[in-house]
Amino acid sequence: MASTTPIDMPPAPPAPPERAGRPQSTGRAGDKIFLGLSRGSGILLLVIMASIAVFLTYRSVLAISKDEGNFLTTFDWNPAGDPPVFGIAVLLFGTVVSSIIAMLIAVPIAVGIALFISHYAPRKLAAPIAYVVDLLAAVPSIVYGIWGALVLVPYLEGLNLWLDQFFGWTYIFEKTEVGVARSLFTVGILLAIMILPIVTSVSREVFLQVPKMNEEAALALGATRWEVIRLSVLPFGRSGIISASMLGLGRALGETMAVATVLSPNFLISLHLLNPGGGTFAQNIAAKFGEADAFGRDALIASGLVLFVLTLLVNGAARLIIARRKEYSGANA
Repeated sequence: MASTTPIDMPPAPPAPPERAGRPQSTGRAGDKIFLGLSRGSGILLLVIMASIAVFLTYRSVLAISKDEGNFLTTFDWNPAGDPPVFGIAVLLFGTVVSSIIAMLIAVPIAVGIALFISHYAPRKLAAPIAYVVDLLAAVPSIVYGIWGALVLVPYLEGLNLWLDQFFGWTYIFEKTEVGVARSLFTVGILLAIMILPIVTSVSREVFLQVPKMNEEAALALGATRWEVIRLSVLPFGRSGIISASMLGLGRALGETMAVATVLSPNFLISLHLLNPGGGTFAQNIAAKFGEADAFGRDALIASGLVLFVLTLLVNGAARLIIARRKEYSGANA
């Protein structure tokens, strides 16, 4: 009879050791220290934000309770009067309008520059351009303000006349007052120049993080370079573009010295954006804080509270957009 040879079976895995009575360590001491520092930093940040909000609210209530006008709709700022009358209507309008103008100009240009640096320019050219853009982000605000007052304002006279001649029918670009170009339109252009490096730098870094496999797959399917950018790069970088835009908008909303140097303030609301005048929260605080008494400072703090809330709402809306639109996260790119 033929002998049968038993088949060699692999050895059985060893039984897991029984757990000891004492709990096992969840991590190294360095990890625990880092976790504690990170958690403490986050809590400290929330405490600081809450403290600022409480301080602004308390001082604002002291001022608004004595305001004889409507704080939200009054077109005047005279907290030193008898009775005191002040409101934020003009300041809110000027802040929002100048920031919108800056975003409309800066964001498309910044995204284009970021795409050029990350996907079009040769490496020898991309590095110097990126360095110059990062350097522009570090220029102090007062330098931009002096340049805007001495260079930008005189050179915008011709642009204002051209816009009035060919686009005056839109009412927005109709110039009805004679004067230098110290208007909200000029402020918007200056703010666009100031936030351009920030939006460009963040967008560029996001575009450089696009997985190369996505781009190579699109190229393998016969896509052109623009189609690769439209189908792979932009969907992946949408959340980054929104975040970069919000960073730029935050600087535009709170910009002080540059706006105060360029703008010719008054407390009138006009949709003729080329006319001199207007005002913003930050510019009004910077211009009047030094000469204000205790009650006047409380009134300025009340306007600062509105700017604080406006900034929180803008950032909260941006995060809500990103959270509700999952494709903005780049996961589906």
